Amino acid sequence: MHDIEPFYNWRHLYTAEEDELSPFYGREYSEFTYSNTVYNYYVHPQWDEFGSRTLYIKVLFADYQFNYAIIEVLGEWNDAIENDIMTLKRDVIDVMIASKINKFILITENVMNFHSSDDCYYEEWWDDIRDEGGWIVSLNMPEQTKQEFVKAHLDNYVHLLEVEKWRTYQPQHLYTLVDNTMMRRLE
Repeated sequence: MHDIEPFYNWRHLYTAEEDELSPFYGREYSEFTYSNTVYNYYVHPQWDEFGSRTLYIKVLFADYQFNYAIIEVLGEWNDAIENDIMTLKRDVIDVMIASKINKFILITENVMNFHSSDDCYYEEWWDDIRDEGGWIVSLNMPEQTKQEFVKAHLDNYVHLLEVEKWRTYQPQHLYTLVDNTMMRRLE
Protein backbone atom coordinates (compact mmCIF):
# COMPACT_ATOMS: atom_id res chain seq x y z
CA MET A 1 0.00 0.00 0.00
CA HIS A 2 2.91 2.35 0.58
CA ASP A 3 3.40 2.86 -3.15
CA ILE A 4 -0.24 3.83 -3.89
CA GLU A 5 -0.09 7.61 -4.20
CA PRO A 6 -3.05 9.93 -4.49
CA PHE A 7 -3.61 11.11 -8.06
CA TYR A 8 -1.26 14.04 -8.59
CA ASN A 9 -1.81 15.27 -12.18
CA TRP A 10 -4.21 18.02 -11.04
CA ARG A 11 -1.87 19.50 -8.42
CA HIS A 12 -1.08 22.42 -10.71
CA LEU A 13 -4.81 23.24 -10.63
CA TYR A 14 -5.64 22.64 -6.96
CA THR A 15 -4.08 21.61 -3.65
CA ALA A 16 -6.18 21.23 -0.51
CA GLU A 17 -3.37 22.41 1.75
CA GLU A 18 -3.40 25.81 -0.01
CA ASP A 19 -7.21 26.16 -0.09
CA GLU A 20 -8.36 28.28 2.85
CA LEU A 21 -11.81 26.65 2.71
CA SER A 22 -10.41 23.10 2.82
CA PRO A 23 -10.41 21.03 6.01
CA PHE A 24 -6.77 20.27 5.18
CA TYR A 25 -5.64 23.89 4.77
CA GLY A 26 -2.09 24.41 5.99
CA ARG A 27 -1.12 20.74 6.13
CA GLU A 28 2.49 19.92 5.41
CA TYR A 29 3.57 16.66 3.85
CA SER A 30 6.74 14.62 3.75
CA GLU A 31 7.74 12.52 0.80
CA PHE A 32 10.00 10.39 2.97
CA THR A 33 8.39 9.86 6.38
CA TYR A 34 5.83 7.07 6.35
CA SER A 35 3.85 7.17 9.58
CA ASN A 36 0.20 6.36 8.77
CA THR A 37 -0.90 2.77 8.36
CA VAL A 38 -3.85 0.63 7.42
CA TYR A 39 -3.32 -2.22 9.86
CA ASN A 40 0.36 -3.16 9.41
CA TYR A 41 0.76 -1.56 5.99
CA TYR A 42 2.17 1.93 5.63
CA VAL A 43 0.38 4.34 3.32
CA HIS A 44 2.04 7.02 1.21
CA PRO A 45 2.54 10.23 3.24
CA GLN A 46 0.53 12.32 0.73
CA TRP A 47 -2.74 10.73 1.91
CA ASP A 48 -4.70 12.80 4.43
CA GLU A 49 -5.55 11.37 7.81
CA PHE A 50 -8.96 12.57 9.05
CA GLY A 51 -9.48 10.54 12.23
CA SER A 52 -9.96 7.02 10.89
CA ARG A 53 -7.40 4.33 11.61
CA THR A 54 -8.15 2.43 8.40
CA LEU A 55 -9.30 4.99 5.81
CA TYR A 56 -7.45 7.90 4.21
CA ILE A 57 -8.51 10.49 1.67
CA LYS A 58 -7.12 13.14 -0.64
CA VAL A 59 -9.18 16.08 -1.85
CA LEU A 60 -8.02 16.15 -5.46
CA PHE A 61 -10.10 19.12 -6.54
CA ALA A 62 -12.73 21.49 -5.17
CA ASP A 63 -14.62 24.02 -7.25
CA TYR A 64 -16.64 26.57 -5.28
CA GLN A 65 -18.22 28.09 -8.38
CA PHE A 66 -19.77 24.80 -9.55
CA ASN A 67 -20.02 23.46 -5.97
CA TYR A 68 -18.27 20.11 -6.34
CA ALA A 69 -15.36 18.20 -4.89
CA ILE A 70 -13.42 15.18 -6.12
CA ILE A 71 -12.04 13.08 -3.28
CA GLU A 72 -9.87 9.98 -3.64
CA VAL A 73 -10.21 7.31 -0.93
CA LEU A 74 -7.78 4.58 0.22
CA GLY A 75 -8.01 1.73 2.70
CA GLU A 76 -10.73 -0.14 4.53
CA TRP A 77 -14.02 1.71 5.00
CA ASN A 78 -15.21 0.43 8.35
CA ASP A 79 -18.46 1.82 9.70
CA ALA A 80 -19.11 -1.20 11.92
CA ILE A 81 -16.14 -0.72 14.27
CA GLU A 82 -14.49 2.60 13.39
CA ASN A 83 -17.63 4.55 12.35
CA ASP A 84 -15.64 6.01 9.45
CA ILE A 85 -18.68 7.66 7.88
CA MET A 86 -19.37 9.66 11.05
CA THR A 87 -15.79 10.90 11.21
CA LEU A 88 -15.69 11.67 7.49
CA LYS A 89 -19.05 13.47 7.66
CA ARG A 90 -18.27 15.55 10.75
CA ASP A 91 -14.62 16.42 10.09
CA VAL A 92 -14.49 16.75 6.30
CA ILE A 93 -17.87 16.75 4.55
CA ASP A 94 -19.60 19.20 6.92
CA VAL A 95 -16.74 21.67 6.43
CA MET A 96 -17.12 21.37 2.67
CA ILE A 97 -20.91 21.70 2.79
CA ALA A 98 -20.49 24.89 4.85
CA SER A 99 -18.42 26.19 1.90
CA LYS A 100 -21.32 25.39 -0.48
CA ILE A 101 -19.94 22.11 -1.88
CA ASN A 102 -22.97 19.91 -2.59
CA LYS A 103 -21.73 17.48 -5.24
CA PHE A 104 -19.20 14.87 -4.21
CA ILE A 105 -17.27 12.51 -6.47
CA LEU A 106 -15.55 9.84 -4.38
CA ILE A 107 -12.87 7.90 -6.25
CA THR A 108 -13.15 4.57 -4.40
CA GLU A 109 -11.12 2.18 -6.55
CA ASN A 110 -8.66 1.74 -3.64
CA VAL A 111 -11.27 0.92 -0.98
CA MET A 112 -10.29 -2.68 -0.34
CA ASN A 113 -13.06 -3.61 2.11
CA PHE A 114 -16.29 -2.14 3.41
CA HIS A 115 -18.03 -3.00 6.68
CA SER A 116 -21.43 -1.42 7.18
CA SER A 117 -23.34 -0.30 10.20
CA ASP A 118 -26.52 1.75 9.89
CA ASP A 119 -27.22 4.32 7.21
CA CYS A 120 -27.88 7.36 9.44
CA TYR A 121 -24.85 9.43 8.42
CA TYR A 122 -25.30 8.63 4.74
CA GLU A 123 -28.92 9.70 4.99
CA GLU A 124 -27.90 12.88 6.84
CA TRP A 125 -25.30 13.68 4.17
CA TRP A 126 -27.89 13.13 1.44
CA ASP A 127 -30.46 15.28 3.30
CA ASP A 128 -27.90 18.08 3.69
CA ILE A 129 -27.30 18.39 -0.06
CA ARG A 130 -30.28 17.11 -2.03
CA ASP A 131 -32.41 20.26 -1.77
CA GLU A 132 -29.56 22.20 -3.37
CA GLY A 133 -29.41 19.77 -6.31
CA GLY A 134 -26.52 17.88 -4.76
CA TRP A 135 -25.48 14.26 -5.04
CA ILE A 136 -22.84 11.78 -3.89
CA VAL A 137 -21.15 9.47 -6.39
CA SER A 138 -18.68 6.68 -5.86
CA LEU A 139 -16.50 5.97 -8.89
CA ASN A 140 -15.00 2.59 -9.68
CA MET A 141 -15.60 0.85 -6.37
CA PRO A 142 -14.16 -2.69 -6.46
CA GLU A 143 -16.77 -5.40 -6.98
CA GLN A 144 -16.49 -7.06 -3.54
CA THR A 145 -16.73 -3.67 -1.84
CA LYS A 146 -19.64 -2.63 -4.05
CA GLN A 147 -21.55 -5.80 -3.10
CA GLU A 148 -21.29 -4.93 0.59
CA PHE A 149 -22.29 -1.33 -0.10
CA VAL A 150 -25.40 -2.42 -2.04
CA LYS A 151 -26.25 -5.10 0.54
CA ALA A 152 -26.39 -2.31 3.17
CA HIS A 153 -28.65 -0.26 0.80
CA LEU A 154 -26.21 2.65 0.87
CA ASP A 155 -26.61 3.01 -2.88
CA ASN A 156 -29.84 4.82 -1.97
CA TYR A 157 -27.61 7.76 -0.99
CA VAL A 158 -24.30 7.17 -2.77
CA HIS A 159 -24.66 6.44 -6.49
CA LEU A 160 -22.22 3.86 -7.84
CA LEU A 161 -20.73 4.69 -11.24
CA GLU A 162 -17.96 3.34 -13.40
CA VAL A 163 -15.78 5.76 -15.37
CA GLU A 164 -12.92 4.07 -17.16
CA LYS A 165 -9.73 6.07 -17.44
CA TRP A 166 -10.98 8.88 -15.18
CA ARG A 167 -7.37 10.03 -14.83
CA THR A 168 -7.36 11.15 -18.48
CA TYR A 169 -10.02 13.80 -17.76
CA GLN A 170 -9.47 17.29 -16.45
CA PRO A 171 -11.49 17.89 -13.24
CA GLN A 172 -14.18 20.01 -14.94
CA HIS A 173 -14.66 17.39 -17.66
CA LEU A 174 -14.96 14.55 -15.14
CA TYR A 175 -17.45 16.61 -13.15
CA THR A 176 -19.49 17.38 -16.29
CA LEU A 177 -19.59 13.69 -17.25
CA VAL A 178 -20.74 12.66 -13.77
CA ASP A 179 -23.17 15.59 -13.42
CA ASN A 180 -24.84 14.76 -16.76
CA THR A 181 -25.22 11.13 -15.66
CA MET A 182 -26.68 12.20 -12.32
CA MET A 183 -29.15 14.63 -13.93
CA ARG A 184 -30.53 11.72 -15.98
CA ARG A 185 -30.64 9.41 -12.94
CA LEU A 186 -32.32 11.87 -10.61
CA GLU A 187 -35.03 13.02 -13.04
